[in-house]
Amino acid sequence: MTTTIPPKTDKLALAAAIGCFVSWGVFPFLFQAAGRAGATSWEVVGWRVVAALPCLFVMVVATGQLKALKTLMRQPRLVGPLVFTGLLIGANWGVYTWAVQNGQTLATSFGYYLNPLLNMLVGAWLFRERLSLTAWIAIALATVGVALQGAATGGLPWIALFIGGTFCIYGAVRKQVPVEAQTGLFVETLVLFLPSVGFVGWELVHGVGAFGHSALATTLMLLIGLLSTLPLIAFSFAARRLPLSVLGFLQFIQPTLLFFVGAVQGEPVTAMRLASFGFIWAGVAVFIVDLVRRHRERA
Repeated sequence: MTTTIPPKTDKLALAAAIGCFVSWGVFPFLFQAAGRAGATSWEVVGWRVVAALPCLFVMVVATGQLKALKTLMRQPRLVGPLVFTGLLIGANWGVYTWAVQNGQTLATSFGYYLNPLLNMLVGAWLFRERLSLTAWIAIALATVGVALQGAATGGLPWIALFIGGTFCIYGAVRKQVPVEAQTGLFVETLVLFLPSVGFVGWELVHGVGAFGHSALATTLMLLIGLLSTLPLIAFSFAARRLPLSVLGFLQFIQPTLLFFVGAVQGEPVTAMRLASFGFIWAGVAVFIVDLVRRHRERA
């Protein structure tokens, strides 16, 4: 099964998108190394935010969005939802980082596979978007996958549902906020900046964080901040230039890499768990078929 890349697609944007999703897919190696160096998941998130904000500000200025940002900051009805979505991002990053540092990378993979299917369901429920029969089949397959994942893990697959669910809610809220991606992301990161600075600052003062305790830990914290920002910039660049159908296809690079990372690192892939992924993969395949069909109809 293949998807057709439109002939006018910006090849640099395509490379940026692929690089972005590949980076996100291999982040567990970096976060796990930080964990072995003594960094908690919240310290990792803190440094991600602290490093991201100045980089995002440069991006806002470089793309000519500074005036739009100033206008946005004077509109509480727009800033309010962005405060909420910023908190969602922080919670998502925290749970994701904790999961990959504690042998749950496969659960995060399942959550990222689940996200676009949840988006379809929420679109039909909240926004009265009409779903095709193919889309409903994809959702049904994913539902069976979630049930099997619960059976495989002996309880509610909360990590996968939290990761997929928070991004789904994030997308649903952001859909209603008429704000450019760069300025919106800056405000969302700004929401997390002060508590993040306070947290990592408190750790530095009291000598309880990983940062500063060894050259390795300090280097990893700085790398995490930098390498967390570059994919965001690449994604923002690609999202403005690529068709949504292409982005929708490429987004599955990340959970696929996460699955292989988890499996290679020895996380248990039982028959039941593999069956749950089988259903989610089938749902994703149906989703992609529907995506390609709709793209060709519009072409």
